[in-house]
Amino acid sequence: MPRKGMGSLLFSSKKSSSSILESPSRPSFSDTVLERTLEIAEPIIKKWDADTSTFASVTSLFYENRKEATEFIKWVNNVQKSMHKYVSEHSSYSDNKLVRGQKLMEIAMKRLEKEFYQILSTNRAHLDPSFSSRSSVTSRASTLSSISEFDDDEELRRVGEAVEEVEDVSMNAVTDLKLIADCMISSGYGKECISIYRPIRKAIIDEAIYKLGVDRTISNHIQKMEWNAVEIRINNWLNAMKVVVEILFIGERNLCDQVFASSEAIREACFSDISKEGALLLFGFPELVAKNRKKSPAKIFRSLDMYTAIATHWKGIESIFTADSSSAVKSQALISLAKLGESVRNELTEFESSIQKDKAKALTAGIHNLTVDVMIYLSVLADYSNVLTDILDYTIPHKASETTSYFNISTFSDAPAPAISRRFKWIIHILLCRIGAKAKHFKDAALCYIFLANNLQNVVVKVLTSNLKYIVGDEWIANHEARVAEFATNYERLEWGHVIQHLSMKSTATMTSPEDVKEFFRKFSNLFDQAHRKQSTCVVADNKLREEIQRSIEGKISAIYRELYSTHRLTVEREKSIVKHAPDDVDNLLSDLFCGNSGSGDSLTFPSGSNSRRPRLWLN
Repeated sequence: MPRKGMGSLLFSSKKSSSSILESPSRPSFSDTVLERTLEIAEPIIKKWDADTSTFASVTSLFYENRKEATEFIKWVNNVQKSMHKYVSEHSSYSDNKLVRGQKLMEIAMKRLEKEFYQILSTNRAHLDPSFSSRSSVTSRASTLSSISEFDDDEELRRVGEAVEEVEDVSMNAVTDLKLIADCMISSGYGKECISIYRPIRKAIIDEAIYKLGVDRTISNHIQKMEWNAVEIRINNWLNAMKVVVEILFIGERNLCDQVFASSEAIREACFSDISKEGALLLFGFPELVAKNRKKSPAKIFRSLDMYTAIATHWKGIESIFTADSSSAVKSQALISLAKLGESVRNELTEFESSIQKDKAKALTAGIHNLTVDVMIYLSVLADYSNVLTDILDYTIPHKASETTSYFNISTFSDAPAPAISRRFKWIIHILLCRIGAKAKHFKDAALCYIFLANNLQNVVVKVLTSNLKYIVGDEWIANHEARVAEFATNYERLEWGHVIQHLSMKSTATMTSPEDVKEFFRKFSNLFDQAHRKQSTCVVADNKLREEIQRSIEGKISAIYRELYSTHRLTVEREKSIVKHAPDDVDNLLSDLFCGNSGSGDSLTFPSGSNSRRPRLWLN
């Protein structure tokens, strides 16, 4: 081993070389101190010289006797201080004392290097980074809490003792490492200390990241993978992100700060060297995913998941990677954020385009698949409103081509609104325009309006039952609810208006003969049957809307019909072949409206979990 640290002491005196050969008439105080220190320190240090002692070569100083190890460190420091003091006074002195001291320091440093390596190697499990990221008290409390289900007090006691033992070993290891590091750094052997610490701890970080599923080899091939395979890697990354930032890096940072507390420059450089490669791999993965050209409706959500993960942990990342040597790590995290944001904006634009291009016809008056797909998609997006607020930072254009005579609702108010609100309103506006275009293909105007009411009600309900309600606002909801009511009213007027009008035009006073009564009930039966038969397979999926339409129709038919039926009961009972429906029959038939026949194409059901993280249906 080359002489380091102490070597410069032999040549740091301001005296000329001739003065070194001079014999002092009387030993100086520093000469006496150094001589006495060497006499005491020499047997303590040489006892652990592995080159001359078989016992020292097979035994660990710190594991054999921690008290003796502390004494060893103390006298190594004393030798170092005495030598510095001796040189600084520039007294006449004999060179052999410094040579003797330097040899002792070399033996001591070689011993400490070995001890430092042994403690790091044998305590890999005890020096898990998560250890130093929490206090011993917190650790013990949480661990004992997690095993509180043990009924056996003796078992609980044994487990508690085991936990305490592990913590004691961990704390002792950190204390010993710090003692050695302080001693080696103050003696000029900091480089040797770091060269032992860095590869061992870096291997732990790199291994942990690899085991969490973040692999450089896989990352390099991410562009060639199919999306399903990419998604698996994203899930691994999301799990790894939380563990690595919240436990691994913080723990390693704290461990590094404790061991190298005596030198800020060393601990910053050491932590940067240990963590940089793994951190760049971790924070660089989202950028690679963002560049992946594979198409999938799920891509936007996975991009948002990764964006959220980085944004959520950003303060932690900044607090961990504080040194200039770690600036590349923070820069990579910011680049990934920017690329993910760009990917989300592109995916959203493509989603809007897919809505506008949808050509699927409305086969029934029920809820169109386009409405279902888009609203599930948007309701899931709304769960990411916090990060979307940062990503959607531009104004949505007004497109004159996207208009419809059915949905003449103000999509945008004159008041300023956040970009996210304008963007979501705009997407729903595009959807309603497509639904309005599909409604025009219905030859029956009444079915057209029930189709519009069904789809707009689905939009409103999805808004009200998701975070969309906070994005679009109460005014938007109120406007669209009013429009649903208008569609329902138009449907009622076109489909049931003839029945209602027939009832309202007749009264007991106008029906003066049995023939008038028979004609009235005959025509009512025909009009009612015609309307009911036409609507019997039509479905209104939303319970609230269905009940409102039913109540409105019943309110205009049932009471009047029941009164006329009762007034002319004698005539009606004689003409049962003409009067097909009693008042109760009419009520029952109206109450069954819009429930649909089993097997009807209009009958749609929606799972309660449709607002989950992954939408049930997707646009092609």
